Amino acid sequence: MIVLRSATEKDAIFLFKLRNDEKTKAASHNTGDISWSEHLVWLKNTFKNKNRKLYIAEEDFIPVGQIRTDFLCGVYELSWTVEPELRNKGIGKRMVAELAKKISGKMRAEIKSDNISSIRIAEYIGMRKYCENNRVLYYKTE
Repeated sequence: MIVLRSATEKDAIFLFKLRNDEKTKAASHNTGDISWSEHLVWLKNTFKNKNRKLYIAEEDFIPVGQIRTDFLCGVYELSWTVEPELRNKGIGKRMVAELAKKISGKMRAEIKSDNISSIRIAEYIGMRKYCENNRVLYYKTE
């Protein structure tokens, strides 16, 4: 069973490793490496941002991924990453679906066109593609 909890400063190393994973970088808008100091600044700013929530997905108390929501213009923008060794095992679908159950409002996501796993996750929670631009697909719920 997937459980979501709010991220804390204690998750900094886990989140840093996820962010600098090669596949995570390739799927991100910013594809470069992030330094430890940049990561800590980002994390500190994330915790201060009242419109952003950062969750750690756990299974049996072990972190398996992260999900971020940004509440912008009345819509929850979702972003997620699964622990590299656990990808393609349904964890992404389960953790994003768990968060989607808790959101009472519209959701959206920006996904690179070659990120088939994330496309399937977005569609699994009921998002539909509404736009494509420069190899980025835009998904949303109605």
